[in-house]
Amino acid sequence: MTGVTAEKHDSFITPAGGGKVVMEFSGKELVRGEPDASSFPSGGLRATFEARGYTAWDPTSFAFIKEGSLCIPTIFCSYSGHALDKKTPLLRSMEAVSREAVRILRLFGDTETRHVIPQVGPEQEYFLLDKKMYQKREDLIMTGRTLFGAKPPRGQELEDHYFGAIRPRVAAFMADLDNELWKLGVLSKTKHNEAAPAQHEMAPIYTDCNSACDQNQITMELMKKVADRHGLACLLHEKPFAGVNGSGKHDNWSLGTDSGSNLFRPGSTPRQNARFLLFLTAFIKGVDEYQDMLRATVATPGNDHRLGALEAPPAVVSIFLGEELSGVVDSIINDTEYKSAGKRTLQIGVDALPPIPMDNTDRNRTSPMAFTGNKFEFRMLGSSLSVSGPNIVLNTMMAEELRQFADRLEGAENFDRALAELIRQELSAHRRIIFDGNGYDESWLAEAKLRGLENLPTTADALPAYIRQKNIDLFTGHGIYSREEVYARYNIHVENYTATIEIEARTMIDMLRKEILPATSRYGTMLCDGLAKRKALGLSCHYEEDNARNNCLLSDALSDACGKLERDLRRVPESPEEAMLFCRNVIVPDMQECRSFADQLETITSRDAWPIPVYSDLLFSEG
Repeated sequence: MTGVTAEKHDSFITPAGGGKVVMEFSGKELVRGEPDASSFPSGGLRATFEARGYTAWDPTSFAFIKEGSLCIPTIFCSYSGHALDKKTPLLRSMEAVSREAVRILRLFGDTETRHVIPQVGPEQEYFLLDKKMYQKREDLIMTGRTLFGAKPPRGQELEDHYFGAIRPRVAAFMADLDNELWKLGVLSKTKHNEAAPAQHEMAPIYTDCNSACDQNQITMELMKKVADRHGLACLLHEKPFAGVNGSGKHDNWSLGTDSGSNLFRPGSTPRQNARFLLFLTAFIKGVDEYQDMLRATVATPGNDHRLGALEAPPAVVSIFLGEELSGVVDSIINDTEYKSAGKRTLQIGVDALPPIPMDNTDRNRTSPMAFTGNKFEFRMLGSSLSVSGPNIVLNTMMAEELRQFADRLEGAENFDRALAELIRQELSAHRRIIFDGNGYDESWLAEAKLRGLENLPTTADALPAYIRQKNIDLFTGHGIYSREEVYARYNIHVENYTATIEIEARTMIDMLRKEILPATSRYGTMLCDGLAKRKALGLSCHYEEDNARNNCLLSDALSDACGKLERDLRRVPESPEEAMLFCRNVIVPDMQECRSFADQLETITSRDAWPIPVYSDLLFSEG
């Protein structure tokens, strides 16, 4: 539950007597292991003295050989049976949505499908920096992002980096990364420059949800290792640099049958159209009812810096369908003529819905959840996030809505009439979650409020969704989490938020006290000495006086702000929830004030006197 991959290595060595050993390969040792389970975050599920845990082979995810070791993907649980990982609930959610989706398919006469598999393709954005520059920044090393940095003369204003020519050093990294990923069965497909300088993206070929989550963990790990041997540092933080594009991880999600049929692809026959509309309705209903949980599952301190900025969707969850599908939905709700190539009266399951091409509408980059032809693109995920959590919610909410639909339709006397009524009722009830406009426009937040949609701008606002009764009922009702497991994950996220902010604050203080303030003090002394010499010579001193005064005033203000941050850090409450709110309401603003003064000082301090690499050095030295 740390969100990163854990490893336990066993060698197949057995005593043979007489001081000798033999190498024995036992399948039993692969199937089940017994590692320690006390030192990982458990959210209260385990005490320190309760150390026994178990791993069990997950045969649905491919084993692979990495650096000379046979790697077996496993689940991880406690002695008492509580899931201590993200894989176990993910597998449970996949089974749940498959079970309920098959019930729906049977109603449409599909007697062949045995399994429905969530399909996922997680895109991965990242930054590459020159390693030597990276090593000169304590904030990058300790927190993954820059805690200081004035806006450089040039950022991404020219929009020339996005899909631009890839620099040779970066191209060599990308080729090496592909080679390493392909060896491990991760089918890296697309790579290109992203919007910000030094930012890039990689996207794999889609696969089943479980494998996709495992492979994304491998991808993030290998990105850092491969970058290191190219003299680069890979940053996966959501917002390493203020004022330029942050990094996300778009989660492309769909449902497919074991025969290869995509359930979110509109068909060309009445029955296929009706099936598509039913699954679409279930998804719309699920996102509306569990919008808070979808927001909570992407809530991290790093993502707080990114959501709502100019490269990420806002913190309000909504669905983009596009003009064609939105028109279909409205015609169903209003029971009116559907207008496309010509007027048509849409009778679900009887009259053929006009074919909807995959690229029937423009893409909406501002939407948190966009329909893109045969899948939904969940765009709110941060780049460092494990994709398991969001997909657990997508799978489980879909299972719940399909269960409700199946319960209602299985007892219907007239299936077609009941189907049409269900779709119309549910689309009418949940139309508010559909928004095809500009999510960055301030007016959307006001409109969303009128619609009754939730705006949860920070992690501290979003995390309580975990322990809302309706969300606990969702997970426990489908056997995804027990109540204790839900609370454990809530507790871990709350504690991680506070720990992250405190680490950033302590790093900021360390850099201020040991690097920045001493440097500005020396620079201020040099300015005053120079000013005195010019006055002694009777020379004009307006520039020198202004510079010395500004340096002095800003240095004093920065020192005072740093002192306040230090004092407030000592006041963080012991209660986890109170500590989280205190960090958001007090520590984060303290840090913003410190940064404001430090960044102003950077702009009036000579380059050779400033103690750390500036944004120009970091963003334009990768190649």
